Amino acid sequence: MTTTSVGALLRTWRERRGISQLELAGRADSSSRHISFVETGRSRPSEEMVLRLADHLDVPVRDRNALLMAAGYAPRYAHTPLDDPSLGALREGLERLLTGYEPYPALVVDGTYTVVAANRGVTMLLAGLPEHLLRPPLNAMRITLHPEGLAPRIHNLKEWRGHLLAQMERQIALARSEPLRALHEEVSAYPVAQRPGDAQAEQSVPYFALPLVIEHDGRLLSFVSSISTFNTPMDVTVAELAVETMLPADPATAKYLRSLDS
Repeated sequence: MTTTSVGALLRTWRERRGISQLELAGRADSSSRHISFVETGRSRPSEEMVLRLADHLDVPVRDRNALLMAAGYAPRYAHTPLDDPSLGALREGLERLLTGYEPYPALVVDGTYTVVAANRGVTMLLAGLPEHLLRPPLNAMRITLHPEGLAPRIHNLKEWRGHLLAQMERQIALARSEPLRALHEEVSAYPVAQRPGDAQAEQSVPYFALPLVIEHDGRLLSFVSSISTFNTPMDVTVAELAVETMLPADPATAKYLRSLDS
């Protein structure tokens, strides 16, 4: 974009969401005339209106600050480092959550999939990977899809890779994140090794959701992934955190992981 006016930014978000001025006006208890005036710069929206429109356009918290500043208002949402003392209760809660989920894998990532916390189940899956991939900051997408990472161990790599790339594409469409776009370009360019017979083998297994089927220590483990985020976050850092838990997709995987924890 060549302009940072609040009207231009709001118009971009509205067009991204595929919403007409009339529809947005109805949602925000305004008029299409007022929305038009805001977008063309003929009317300066109040701080309350900026936040109301951002809410109905599902604008990420980070970008809501940009809208407010473009309109001449102070940022509303803090961007607190995760190691700040004020987030101590959050960190402790996340650590208890990850520990309580063991022996199953669970991790916390930020908005660009940098791993900020992980449990022993994740450490187990990463065992044996080259050191250069394990150096901080560890990136979940990079380590999963890199040809020297977990990719060679994933038996349904084509399907799982497609799922992860589609997930990133949805996030890029939701948030204007250049770092996330750059990461997507990087990992989508990684070569994909074909494993003969894997696709046929996976089709015969009646999973209830797309599994991650991965080899570990000579065993084939199957997981389904669940991702949780915080409800109504008031901080940019917190808004971009996601907790991913890996649930065993079959009894054999659950039994094996429990045996490691005994």
